[in-house]
Amino acid sequence: MKAKDIRELTEDELKKKLNDSKDELFKLRFQLATGQLDNQMKLKEVRRNIARMKTIIRQRELGIG
Repeated sequence: MKAKDIRELTEDELKKKLNDSKDELFKLRFQLATGQLDNQMKLKEVRRNIARMKTIIRQRELGIG
C-alpha cells in the first residue's frame, strides 16, 4: 500500500487497517517459525506498511500532513 493511498483513508479506516496489518504480521511470523511461510518478502512488506500507517497517524496528530 502506498503512502498516497493511506493518506486518503479516514482515521477509523486507518486504525482498522493498522490492526489488520498487525494481525497479519503475527500470522506471518507464526508461519515463519513453523516453516510454513513460502514468501518471506511478505514479512518485509507488511512491516513497512505498518510503519507507513504509524507515520501518517503521527503526522496527523502533530498537524504536519
